[in-house]
Amino acid sequence: MNKVKSMTGYGREAFSVENADFSVEISSVNQRGLAISVSAPPEWTPAAERLLAPLVRARVARGKITLALRLGGGKNTAPAESFSWDEAAVAETLAKMRAAADRAGIDFAPDATVYLRLAELHRARAAALPPLEDEAVAAAVRAAVERALADFVAMREREGANLEADLRERLARLRAWADGIREASAGTVARSRDALRARLAALGLEIDSDDPRFLKEIAIFADRCDISEELTRLASHFAQFENCLVEAECGRKLDFICQEILREFNTIGSKANDAAITRRVVEAKNEQERLREQVQNIE
Repeated sequence: MNKVKSMTGYGREAFSVENADFSVEISSVNQRGLAISVSAPPEWTPAAERLLAPLVRARVARGKITLALRLGGGKNTAPAESFSWDEAAVAETLAKMRAAADRAGIDFAPDATVYLRLAELHRARAAALPPLEDEAVAAAVRAAVERALADFVAMREREGANLEADLRERLARLRAWADGIREASAGTVARSRDALRARLAALGLEIDSDDPRFLKEIAIFADRCDISEELTRLASHFAQFENCLVEAECGRKLDFICQEILREFNTIGSKANDAAITRRVVEAKNEQERLREQVQNIE
C-alpha cells in the first residue's frame, strides 16, 4: 500500500434505513491539522457527529474533512417528500413575526430568504426519521460511512502515489543542482587566487606567490567560502526526505526537511563569491520552493 497520501479526496455512498433513503458524502482539502465537520438532518444532530467523527479520525490524520449525511438520493424517498413543509406552521410563524414587528414599530417585508428559512424550519415528512440512537439504525449508518471512507481513502492514496512520483523527480533535480554547486566550488579558491594576483599586477604591485601576506589572504578567503559542510548536510537532508516517503503520515516531517534544505542553500548563497555558484543556488531555491508547495498537499 502506498504510504504517501494526498490531503484531498472524495467518497460517496447511498444507503437505506427503514425504507428511507440517504446518502453520505466525504470530501477533504488541505489543512495543517485535522478538522472534521459533520452535517446531518436536524433529527440526527448532534448524535451524528458523536457517532461519525471517530470513524473519520481512525482513518485520517490531516486535512479539513467535510462529512455530509443527507436524506434522499435513492428510490425510497420521493423528492416532494424531502422538500415539503408545513404551510400552516410557516404562515403562523410569519403572522407572529409581523405582529412583533408592528409592536416594535419596525417595517416587516419578508423576502424569499425568510420564506426559505421558515420552510426549512417547518419541514414536513410522511414519517419521522428513525432515531439514530437505535443500534440497528446506527449500525446501518456506520457501515455506509465506512464504505464511503474506504473510497475516500483510496482516492487519497491514488493521488498520493502521483504526488510521490512528482516529489521524487523534484528531489532528483535538487540533487543535480547540489552536484553542480559542488563542481563549481572546486575551482573557487584557485580562481580567487589568480584574480587577486591579476589585480595586484594591474596596480604595479609584484608579489611572490609564497609571500605570507598573500597566502594568508587566500587562506582567509578559502575558509570563508568553504561550503563542504553545507553540501554534506544537503546530502543528508535529501536522503532523509527520500526515506520519509515510505513512512505513513509524513507530511509534517517532509515540510520540516524542506525548511532545512532551504536553510542550507541560503547559507551556500551567502558564502558564495562566484557567479556560477550563485546562479545554481538561485535555480535550486526555485526548485525547493516547488517541492515545498507540493509537500503541502501530503497528509
